[in-house]
Amino acid sequence: MSARRRHLALPVLTVLFAAVGCSSSDVAVPSPQSGAARHCRALHKELPKTVDGLRRGTAEPVSDFTAIWGDPAVTLRCGVGKPDVLTYGSEHYNPTADAAVVDGVQWLFEKQDDGYRFTTVLRTAYVEVSVPGTYAPEVDVLTDLAGAVKKTVPEGV
Repeated sequence: MSARRRHLALPVLTVLFAAVGCSSSDVAVPSPQSGAARHCRALHKELPKTVDGLRRGTAEPVSDFTAIWGDPAVTLRCGVGKPDVLTYGSEHYNPTADAAVVDGVQWLFEKQDDGYRFTTVLRTAYVEVSVPGTYAPEVDVLTDLAGAVKKTVPEGV
């Protein structure tokens, strides 16, 4: 390789590494059943551009079942399975788990290593929102999401 080609390759590699370093957050995409999938797609269209002042980004892989805001990312996943804490017979079942209603939507609260995971309950699809501790009080993001959830994910059991 000539000296000229080596000098050209370095800036290109620098740009490639910088692009990778700025990539969107990886989010595990759920696989909701048909009815839940329909509600999740509708929710995706109604999600706000900001939550708690955080701008919406692009989750990787791109999906109608996921969304992110901020960095570190607040993540939303729609169509997740029923949380273990609500599943009778599971190792973590807890019939008195912490839950609260925020703007007409009931959420299960689960403390994580860094922040909280909130999951809708009594809806036809489970919507999970994970909020890093950086954004304490973590519950604040739910006020910006409740309207979209109420509009698109009907109440049910």
